[in-house]
Amino acid sequence: MKWFEHKPFDPRAVMGFGILNGTSIGLLNLSLGFNSVGFYQMTKLAIIPCTVLLQTLFFRKFFSRNVQLSLAFLLVGVGIATVTDLQLNALGSILSLLAVMTTCVAQIMTNTIQNKFKVSSTQLLYQSSPYQAMTLFIAGPFLDGILTNKNVFAFNYTPQVLEFIVLSCLISVSVNFSTFLVIGKTSPVTYQVLGHLKTCLVLTFGYLLLQDPFSWQNILGILIAIVGMISYSYHCTIENQQKAMAEAAAHLLQAKEPELDPLLNVENGGSILTDGVGRGPGWNSNKDLQA
Repeated sequence: MKWFEHKPFDPRAVMGFGILNGTSIGLLNLSLGFNSVGFYQMTKLAIIPCTVLLQTLFFRKFFSRNVQLSLAFLLVGVGIATVTDLQLNALGSILSLLAVMTTCVAQIMTNTIQNKFKVSSTQLLYQSSPYQAMTLFIAGPFLDGILTNKNVFAFNYTPQVLEFIVLSCLISVSVNFSTFLVIGKTSPVTYQVLGHLKTCLVLTFGYLLLQDPFSWQNILGILIAIVGMISYSYHCTIENQQKAMAEAAAHLLQAKEPELDPLLNVENGGSILTDGVGRGPGWNSNKDLQA
């Protein structure tokens, strides 16, 4: 359909990324299935600090104190608004830990691969989707059988069920497009901040449209989270502007250096050519007048 240009690149990187991303999707679903909703929300909150830690240790990315405080405000607010019951179990905790680690690495790789190989979010998604699908198709039924004692192929797939499956897949494709686009254009941490904004909007619209129960704890948490999001956006914008100005100044200085070189050579006593005549190291106008 010519919506984007097909751009193959390093097959090993694509395969590794596709398998890792598929594993992350599966582990997040398993974490939700084997934990309480409150513990699952705690798992999602852990993704931001884990991503910050990994990027600091392995990619030498610096997060300013203001950004760190903004993220802390955000996490506290979302935690107050969403975390209610915390029921722990060994299997669920292990799955949650694996889900956090694979999700952090997959999202960091999403940004790194797009920048390194100069590919768009659509090109990366097109290349990696077959490996994600293959990973889930092979591992999904096997793990379902072990962990739940249920066989996905034995389910009664009525027309209504198939309609919802197709609808879910179409929504998933749009989510993948937006996920890869946001991470590629911004950063994994910014994507997680956006995800928590989604959580706050879900709670708000659930109350306004569906009359879901809403407490002062939810309101307080959402307000704190919004303050954290606004602060994060503000400080990131200021820091990006300062970085852009510094880079522009550096480029301008580099552009001026060739123009200054001849003058520096004269000051240092070096020879230059003027009207085709070489001037020696100790030359000055008085010598010409004396001659």
